[in-house]
Amino acid sequence: MQWKALALALFAEYVSGQTVPPIGQYPMLRFECSQLVVDRIDPLVNPGSIPSPHLHQIVGGNSFNATLSHDLPSASTCTSCTFSEDFSNYWTAVLYFRARNGTFKRVPQFVSEGLTGNGGITVYYIPSSNKTQSVTAFKPGFRMLVGDSTATSAPEPRKVCHRCMPKTGDNSNINCGDPDTQTLPKGFCEGGIRTIITFPTCWDGVNLDSPDHKSHLAYAQGSKANDVGPTGSCPASHPVVVPQVMYEVMWDTRIFNDKNLWPKDGAQPFVWSFGDQTGYGNHGDYVFGWKDDSLQRAMDARCNGDTCTALKYQAPEEAMKCTVPRVVDEDVDGWLTTLPGDHMPY
Repeated sequence: MQWKALALALFAEYVSGQTVPPIGQYPMLRFECSQLVVDRIDPLVNPGSIPSPHLHQIVGGNSFNATLSHDLPSASTCTSCTFSEDFSNYWTAVLYFRARNGTFKRVPQFVSEGLTGNGGITVYYIPSSNKTQSVTAFKPGFRMLVGDSTATSAPEPRKVCHRCMPKTGDNSNINCGDPDTQTLPKGFCEGGIRTIITFPTCWDGVNLDSPDHKSHLAYAQGSKANDVGPTGSCPASHPVVVPQVMYEVMWDTRIFNDKNLWPKDGAQPFVWSFGDQTGYGNHGDYVFGWKDDSLQRAMDARCNGDTCTALKYQAPEEAMKCTVPRVVDEDVDGWLTTLPGDHMPY
């Protein structure tokens, strides 16, 4: 995705009635977070459980553990993200390939266009395109979840999606819209599979979390699934505008583009680590961990890309050094007879 070239077109197409900033001043903090660990723990949905039911891929601060009840910036000594003040943790489920013989192989990630790193997630924090509308950075202890691993039909709103990427270049939208689908792609994808996970932009202003990790947030009224940045109007119950957080994960399914590996009937062979073959259950978790007021500074400065004078930058080589050992001792990378946690596709 040639993201700098498409920034102007994105807002012109999807954010009607707003002033579009010139190229180079587009307010979109976009940066790489390399792989911290691939592990079967989930401090948001299954706090304290070792192991948790299914496997995740995690990026961010190295104080990640099964509870995340501590202050992330003070407990972390490094981060796998581009900006050294960001000790947040970001995680998603893991994609597997199921071969014709019934065995499973983890699909590796690759880094999105224009960035350098080791697998992981490309993270976006997007303020409003309207310079007169400020956004409020998250507070210490804040956490949220998008998606539902138990979903068996298309959820609304459409904020989690997949795209079958072309072999070279993709100049269309970065958020969920055509040709994205809520289901996993059904054929060979010459450029791999991209997943997008977009979080709400309206907060109740009080609660750092909620029992379902969702109810303290809301999607804006009048916003569309493919809107980039906060748009629409926040409801009275959730009046505080927060940055739009978005995950972009590139899955290197290209290494499995061999018809001799796929099922004989050509059926879609990819499955999420909790067993979902449809794609409807894809989800993402977030726990805030920026140091002091660094995220607010970046949003106020309306930074663009992975260059932001309001933040401290670290070289990709340093970010890639930040890893932690896997807590759950199990094979996640070999050819497996079941998914980690003994899941089977459904």
